[in-house]
Amino acid sequence: MSEIRTPVAPVFPVTDRVREAFAVSKRACDELLPEADWLQKLAKSEATGVPLRIKLGLDPTAPDIHLGHTVVLNKLRQLQDLGHQVIFLIGDFTSMIGDPSGRNATRPPLTQEQIKANAETYYAQASLVLDPAKTEIRYNSEWSDPLGARGMIQLAAKYTVARMMERDDFTKRFAAQTPISVHEFLYPLMQGYDSVALKSDIELGGTDQKFNLLMGRHLQQEFGQEPQCILTMPLLEGLDGIEKMSKSKNNYIGISEPANSMFAKVLSISDVLMWKWFALLSFRSEAEIAALKVEVEAGRNPKEAKVLLAKEITARFHSAEAAEAAEADFNNRARGGIPDDIPEVALSGAPLGVGAMLKAAGLVASGGEATRMIEQGGVKIDGVTISDKALKLQAGSFVAQVGKRKFARVELS
Repeated sequence: MSEIRTPVAPVFPVTDRVREAFAVSKRACDELLPEADWLQKLAKSEATGVPLRIKLGLDPTAPDIHLGHTVVLNKLRQLQDLGHQVIFLIGDFTSMIGDPSGRNATRPPLTQEQIKANAETYYAQASLVLDPAKTEIRYNSEWSDPLGARGMIQLAAKYTVARMMERDDFTKRFAAQTPISVHEFLYPLMQGYDSVALKSDIELGGTDQKFNLLMGRHLQQEFGQEPQCILTMPLLEGLDGIEKMSKSKNNYIGISEPANSMFAKVLSISDVLMWKWFALLSFRSEAEIAALKVEVEAGRNPKEAKVLLAKEITARFHSAEAAEAAEADFNNRARGGIPDDIPEVALSGAPLGVGAMLKAAGLVASGGEATRMIEQGGVKIDGVTISDKALKLQAGSFVAQVGKRKFARVELS
């Protein structure tokens, strides 16, 4: 009896261009799995001229994007520049479930109104990084809503509870007897089903998304598709250098922040953290960054390297001119100067206590904070440090300053 052979997928030639694309894919990533499969996908695309489908899913849980989100967006842009098609997937359906990744408790899902409001701003901000001409925008309610109860049950049958409990956050919560709702098991299933619906070749995400990304690979195989590869990017530590960048930790830089604020915040990070930010946020070549690091280790002031990073990031989200102006503003402040673009506030009630003035001008959140800042020598009126907490300010115009960055031009009557 003749032997039945399983058809073997063609092996496409790995050219120099394919190797370059592979190196770009791997730059600064945490994991690329499986590497051999991705190399062949790149080779096939090169040989056939058909772009690969690059998937990124984002749940619009908040309206704004910060630099931590752009780590993955930067990688998408690099793959776009190689000629591939990015699918920017807005998880309007999965947002209603709530992603349990990295959580130790259940959280309430978002309402449709919240999701819609947040999603409206997401793509506009992401377009500051991505090439809109090579970006396909999709919403996963498009195929998730029609799935219905029958389809959801059939999908759930393709994965076991034992496999689901291998997920780290579920394991920890189960051991700690912390509640796990059944609907949370649906999240990775639905994210994986997105990959089936989109026929993605690779899916990107943070390291905390690895389980969900692998689910997509598993379900594609279950549905008879060529499984996607997965690429995870490191999580970006925020301004504190400890916790991952997060609005809840108040250690973030929003990509829609004013240029001066963005520039100054980048300069505030540590000299050590700077190199990770270079690796994950800069579009400079790896060789260029390595050479810069050698110069700093040989004695060049690390602040000069940090200024280059701050100007690059600020220019990306504003303009080269805005970045130059932000540097000038920062240097002016460092010399004790007053920035040009400070808010103007009109107040009444003279003579007015200095603490009440600072609060009314929006420079402090409370009278207690005003007192504390005065005691620490952090309050200036027209450049003169104020030490008297009981000071009464007479009618007139003056510049009030709290700390290094907060200014207001006050007209007091």
